[in-house]
Amino acid sequence: MERRVVITGMGTVNPVGNTVDETWAALCAGRSGIGTITKFDAAPLATKIAGELKNFDPLLYVEKKDLRRLDAFIVYALACAEMAVKDSGIVIDGHNAERVGTIIGSGIGGLQTIEKEHAVLERNGPRRLSPFTIPAVLPNLAAGQISIRYGARGPISCPVTACAAGTSAIGMAFLLVKDGQADAMIAGGVEAAITPFGIAGFNAMRALSTRNDDPEKASRPFDRDRDGFVMGEGGGILILEELAAARKRGARIYAELCGFGCTADAYHMAAPPPGHEGAVRSMAIALKSCGMDPAAVGYINAHGTATPLNDVYETQAIKQVFGEHSRTLAVSSTKSMTGHLLGGAGGLEAIVAVKAITDGIAPPTINLDNPDEGCDLDYVPGRAKPMTIEAALSNTFGFGGVNAVLAFRTYRDRGKGA
Repeated sequence: MERRVVITGMGTVNPVGNTVDETWAALCAGRSGIGTITKFDAAPLATKIAGELKNFDPLLYVEKKDLRRLDAFIVYALACAEMAVKDSGIVIDGHNAERVGTIIGSGIGGLQTIEKEHAVLERNGPRRLSPFTIPAVLPNLAAGQISIRYGARGPISCPVTACAAGTSAIGMAFLLVKDGQADAMIAGGVEAAITPFGIAGFNAMRALSTRNDDPEKASRPFDRDRDGFVMGEGGGILILEELAAARKRGARIYAELCGFGCTADAYHMAAPPPGHEGAVRSMAIALKSCGMDPAAVGYINAHGTATPLNDVYETQAIKQVFGEHSRTLAVSSTKSMTGHLLGGAGGLEAIVAVKAITDGIAPPTINLDNPDEGCDLDYVPGRAKPMTIEAALSNTFGFGGVNAVLAFRTYRDRGKGA
């Protein structure tokens, strides 16, 4: 019998909201979460703007004594997971603990802790380093801390596939449930890389926008005046469940996760190849894996970073996969509002794709004042578009030539045994 995978819970913290509802309302309203950096003095840096969390209270999710022991990316993961588990209503106990797994991706891990403890080392010597330094730095400790908190004893992993990490995590979790190795997975991605080193490092690559005087207009996917991405922080986590298990406990089902495609460009460390052939194959694989006609897709949450090459090449890839249907698709980049959450992007944007289906709304791409000559699809400019969306894709592409795509569709009961 085919094992179908459904989404039963979601949680997010990100620059436009600290819950799913708050986030979705902001995105549909076209509100930007980009502003001047407040976490540190960014005056020496070329980029002085980012998408920081706002009014986030970590003590809602972590004991005060533990805040010194956990990097921010782990705190964000625990927050997202708590919301997702609560939203799903799933209970993890002795009856199912070995059938519930955890996969949380992060492209960088504990960068804040690395910088802080390195300063301690330089200033005060090795004896003053915190014994929690390494456990706070390791990218897999987001998954580890969530697993420990909930007693989830099933498969555990942490893809570190740069900006595709969150999508890779959800895709791996999807395959494990379909294969029968788990009945439920806590999966997504998180990142907390808004630090002097993080910003300076991407500045050195000339990857970030330097539109410092107008932060809310800085992230401009598909616009001819785009000058790089804006870094964001946070992430998103979803609860994936095998359909029969979800139905047995009477879970609310948001949507069905039906396909996953992952490919390598094998081309360049950071730049996509012309035409983005790897993205073409990853979208095609995601569609084929669930037998989905490309014409069934109504919305694509694009990778849409606002970098010169990505936006044009992703557009070309969508045209190749969808042909004439690409002209009727709604394609938007919510990074225009949230910034780019790096390894956390896939988790958040998977939630956006699910909400687009459940609410029948394609969120907008803001700041698209003058579309680039090579960017000529319907990017939902400026204003959200109410529409029936039966199926949606979420695209993420990462350094190293990683391409990862998720395919979601409206959940429908196919009858007995479905």
